[in-house]
Amino acid sequence: MLTALTSVEDRVAGLDRGADDYLGKPFAIAELKARVRALARRPSTGGTATIVVGDLTLEPATLGVRRGGRSIRLTAREFTFLELFARHPGQVFTQEHLVEALWSADAIPGSNVVEVYVRSLRRKLDGGRRDGIIETVRGAGYRLRPRGDDRRAGEPSDVGRNGNAGDRPGDRR
Repeated sequence: MLTALTSVEDRVAGLDRGADDYLGKPFAIAELKARVRALARRPSTGGTATIVVGDLTLEPATLGVRRGGRSIRLTAREFTFLELFARHPGQVFTQEHLVEALWSADAIPGSNVVEVYVRSLRRKLDGGRRDGIIETVRGAGYRLRPRGDDRRAGEPSDVGRNGNAGDRPGDRR
């Protein structure tokens, strides 16, 4: 991170938000080059490897997303949401956990921001299909479910795509 914000609090916040390094302005070009060389020498942690869940593929290095062979454009924040779900398929995330994981303590979003991002991801990923990959777990939160999970078509479920009673695989409206 290269920035004019140089207080200890700013540096800590930048590193906590995911920066590998933090360099304040003004800076010496020689120091910037040395930091870039040092970062290049670090072994790959595998954090940018392709993530595949069902028919969903994420490429963290390029923020690329494909589902069922179709390329999907996401904003950086939408990608961050989806990447968290994809790295932990099946795990239920509460709204509070999602806010804590995806925003800094000094940038707490509005009360319905999680629902807004989930709705946007569903629209982009599912294209209006009823068998959405992001499930609402009533009273708990959200989780990513790969297509072809162990529920059989027509089997009742306590998990509705929109959290509505009666949402079951195979229901038609």
